Amino acid sequence: MTERKEATIAWPPHWPRVLDARFGTPRPGGYRATPEDFRVEEYLGFEPEGQGEHLWLWLEKRDLTTAMVARRLAKACEVAPRDVGYAGMKDRHAVTRQWFSVHLPGREAPEDLDARLAELPLTLLEVTRHPRKLKRGVHAANRFRLRLTGEALDGPELAERWDWLCRHGVANYFGPQRFGPDGRNLHRAASLLARGWRKRDDRDGMLLSAARSYLFNELLAARIVDGSWNVPLPGEAVVLDGSASRFVVEAIDASLIERAERLDLHPSGMLWGQGESVARDEALALEQALRGAHPELCAGLERAGVKMARRPLRLRLAAPRLESGEGEAWLSFTLPRGAFATAVLRELIAHPTLNFHPSAEGADRGGVDASTAAVQR
Repeated sequence: MTERKEATIAWPPHWPRVLDARFGTPRPGGYRATPEDFRVEEYLGFEPEGQGEHLWLWLEKRDLTTAMVARRLAKACEVAPRDVGYAGMKDRHAVTRQWFSVHLPGREAPEDLDARLAELPLTLLEVTRHPRKLKRGVHAANRFRLRLTGEALDGPELAERWDWLCRHGVANYFGPQRFGPDGRNLHRAASLLARGWRKRDDRDGMLLSAARSYLFNELLAARIVDGSWNVPLPGEAVVLDGSASRFVVEAIDASLIERAERLDLHPSGMLWGQGESVARDEALALEQALRGAHPELCAGLERAGVKMARRPLRLRLAAPRLESGEGEAWLSFTLPRGAFATAVLRELIAHPTLNFHPSAEGADRGGVDASTAAVQR
C-alpha cells in the first residue's frame, strides 16, 4: 500500500502590504497591551422587536471568548447550549459589546441572572425580546476603538498612512487570528482535506474556513503585487460598497474607474468551493491560477462540498478617526462583518502578530487563537 503524505504549507506567508511601496515598511508599534486597548462594538443594523420567544441580551465582556459567554448563559438560564445564539465571534483579549439570544418560550429570565453571571467579567447592558434566535452573520458591522503605542507614533508617517487608507481603502485580508498561532489551523486544515473531510465537530468547520481564507489571501496578495487589488479588471465581478449586490464588468471605461476611485465599488475575489465563478476573462484567469498553485487545498474544499462565494478585495473605513495623545494614538473606525481590524493595523505598524510570523503566539497579547476569532465575524 502506498504511504499517504500529509499535506504541508510553508508558513509564514509573505502577503504584501499595500502601503509599503509608497511609504516603506511601517515602524514598530504596540497594540492590545491590555483588553481595554482593543474595544469592539457590534452593530446589528436592526432593532429587536421587544417581544417574542427569545430573550436578547446586550452584554459587555472583557477577556472572554464569545463561546465562553454563550456556555455561561446557557447554564445561567438553564437551557441547552444550542438554545443560545450570537451573531459573531469577538476577540477574547478585548473589551467587546455584542448581542446574545436565549430561547425562553413562555418564561422570563431568572430573577437573579445578574448574580449568576457575576463571577465573570461581564456587564449586562440591556435585556429585550425578539421572535427569532440570533443567527451567525446577521450583524451588519463592528465598530472599533484601538490604542497604539511605540515608535510608529514618532513623526508624521502614521497620520500619512492612515490618511491614505481613509481615502483609498484597505486590502481586505483575513487576519492572522483566522489561521491560529504559527498557522496551526491552516496546517490542520491541509491535513484534514488531504485525508478526506467530514464534519466531526464545529472546529472542523473553522478549519475549512482557514483553508478558504488562505486561498483568498493568496489571490489578494497577487492582485496587490500586480496593482489590480483596487482596480476592476476585464471580467471582474465588482461588489457595490456596503452591499452584497454585484455585477460583472463587461468593459472598463472612465465611469467605472471613477466609481472605483471614490470607493463606490470594489473588485472581488473567490472564496474557493464548488460551483462556477461568475468572473470572466482576465479576472477569472487570476482566480484559476490558485488551482495550479494549491491543487490539494482547492480539490479538498470541493470534495468537502463547500459552496463557492465571493469577498471584496478592498474595504472602506467608515467613520474613521485618529486621535493623538502623549505616547499613544487612538484609532476609531467601522468595518463590515467579516472584516478584520488587524488588516488595518498591519498597514500602520510593524508587529509580529500582524505579519503572520511564527513568533506571533502570545506576543503583546496580540496573538489571538482562531477560537477567539475577531473582528471579523
